[in-house]
Amino acid sequence: MSEKLLAYIAGFLDGDGCIMAQLVKRPGYIYGFQIRVSIVFYQKTNHKDFLIWLKTKLKSGYIRDRNDGMTEYTIVSPELVRQVLIKLLPHLRLKRELAKKVLVLCQIILINKKQHISPKEFLKRAQLVDETVIYNYSKKRTTTRESVKVFLQQNNLIPRND
Repeated sequence: MSEKLLAYIAGFLDGDGCIMAQLVKRPGYIYGFQIRVSIVFYQKTNHKDFLIWLKTKLKSGYIRDRNDGMTEYTIVSPELVRQVLIKLLPHLRLKRELAKKVLVLCQIILINKKQHISPKEFLKRAQLVDETVIYNYSKKRTTTRESVKVFLQQNNLIPRND
């Protein structure tokens, strides 16, 4: 992709997009939670064609129509998010610092993907997720490092005094 096109996409992400790191409750997971990273672009559904075009350029992710007249183009997974953010980072302005933090988180996840990590290491990652929150405007966020810690303590994965 040309630098001009990457700058355009980065500007769109800065204005009508979101870079997220989330802790998602997952009953089947050893530590009860998944760390999910994603990039989401938003448009009114009557401009969905733009998101379809964007998906052809970024070559990953999925598009879904919401019930409120909006459409989302979402890219999920540490590897895919990392690939896109590396391309867009030089052109981001509003979301540059958030992108850097999410890139660090992606790298940590990918390096240790095939290794079993300790509960304490998982808590460190949860802390990194918490550090990205100041860059987003979530009103419903309830799952934090603290809730992961409580889960780990209740399941005797870490001592209660940690």
